[in-house]
Amino acid sequence: MFRKILLGAAASVALSAGASFAAGKSGHVEDFDFAHEGPFGTYDQMQLQRGLQVFTEVCSACHGLRYVPLRTLADEGGPGLPEDQVRAYAGQFEIFDAEIDDFRPRAPTDHFPGSSLENAPDLSLMAKARAGFSGPYGLGINQLLNGIGGPEYIASVLTGYTGEEKEEAGSIFYENKAFPGGWIAMAQPLYEDSVTYADGTPATVEQMSQDVAAFLMWAAEPKLNARKEAGFTAVLFLGVLAVLLYLTNKRLWAGIKGRREA
Repeated sequence: MFRKILLGAAASVALSAGASFAAGKSGHVEDFDFAHEGPFGTYDQMQLQRGLQVFTEVCSACHGLRYVPLRTLADEGGPGLPEDQVRAYAGQFEIFDAEIDDFRPRAPTDHFPGSSLENAPDLSLMAKARAGFSGPYGLGINQLLNGIGGPEYIASVLTGYTGEEKEEAGSIFYENKAFPGGWIAMAQPLYEDSVTYADGTPATVEQMSQDVAAFLMWAAEPKLNARKEAGFTAVLFLGVLAVLLYLTNKRLWAGIKGRREA
């Protein structure tokens, strides 16, 4: 755990365009196959739980999710933790309570803690703030087919380290194939077996990167499944309505059209 905290503390800036030392070329974003993609895609509950573990054991050493209520960990369509586990998880973090003028353990009604480092961005909306794909000539065709690409961008950055580093103006920068400009101020946070998954899934860098990226997508869009269901219902309703309107229109004008033909 101490090693993971040190790794997190070394990440002075993460996933933020302002962290790049060299502005210029766009990084290479891999097109990962996430379960929530597509019009009928839904979040993979086990992946969200693994992503929560990666965030808790590695990312939370520096980054926060201050816009995400802890109680949503039990929501349907999310990680789906039992309420007793949500209470236990929330109790790991402290919050200052003005009513008692002291710190107390967080409750499910509280939010995740914010970032512990001033220059470590909050990750609550990071998956929606970053676009991994763009269509040709600004048409957005790739975004229509593959989504905005925020989770792909996050996972690509986490797997894009080459091991090269350089020092500029007293700061260390790390080469990253996915980061715009090619260099990032955040040291590589994930290594093989940085966490031990309870479900036995091998904790490769790519697996952990995809899991935490999917979790951050859920954090940014927790009602994605419900929104897709509502959209599908609306399209179905509009389709039925269009057929009914067509048949009604045909019946109303049938007599007049018949007289004209005669």
